[in-house]
Amino acid sequence: MIQVFKKEIHSFLNSLIAYIIISVFLTVMGLILWVFPESSILEYGYADMGSLFSLAPYIFMFIIPAITMRMFAEEKKLGTLELLFTKPLSDIAIILGKYFAGLTIVLFTLAPTLIYYFTVRYIGNPMGNIDTAGTFGSYIGLILLGSVFTAIGIFASSLSENQVVAFIVAVFISFLIYSGLRSIASIDIWDSYSNAIDKLGIIYHYNAMSRGLIDSRNVVYFLSVITLFLLLTRLKIGSRKW
Repeated sequence: MIQVFKKEIHSFLNSLIAYIIISVFLTVMGLILWVFPESSILEYGYADMGSLFSLAPYIFMFIIPAITMRMFAEEKKLGTLELLFTKPLSDIAIILGKYFAGLTIVLFTLAPTLIYYFTVRYIGNPMGNIDTAGTFGSYIGLILLGSVFTAIGIFASSLSENQVVAFIVAVFISFLIYSGLRSIASIDIWDSYSNAIDKLGIIYHYNAMSRGLIDSRNVVYFLSVITLFLLLTRLKIGSRKW
């Protein structure tokens, strides 16, 4: 697993797209927090990063699939996937190596936004006037969200050798699970089941964590979705032997 992890990290950081993705993410987050009038802290005058955490999931829907789309698709296209499977590594070790490499890149991309927290904390009146518990609860929620989107991206990449197809599929599934289920639940045909459908979506659990409430049920939900998509990837990769 470590060998696959190192290979993916090295391959990603040696490509131009890595720095484009990181730059785009940080630029968009910076514009949302400081420049756009609808969400700028300077416009509203409140020491709060809520606008960042409410919009970051939608940016992640495109950024993370761009990171993961090549992980299996490129190997299939180049014909190196079968060579990888000939090495003394189990399927799950290969999948986890790629998954943790993708997640590490996501965390590396997210880490610089901590500068925004310290900046907001410093300029608050009085200094430090920011909901630290809520902010770090939101960061934990965003990390778990990124972990889910990474697992979805890995699964989508295993479905096709075309990176564009993998990207589109990952974006679609991520959107469906994040907010699509809430939209479906809002349709007035489900009666008492609408709340249960809403709870199947990520946005319900993400919003709960954004309030600073680290409930074990929300954490279990995120871990369950991650496990589900990694197991689906395992089934897809394992199907080559059937």
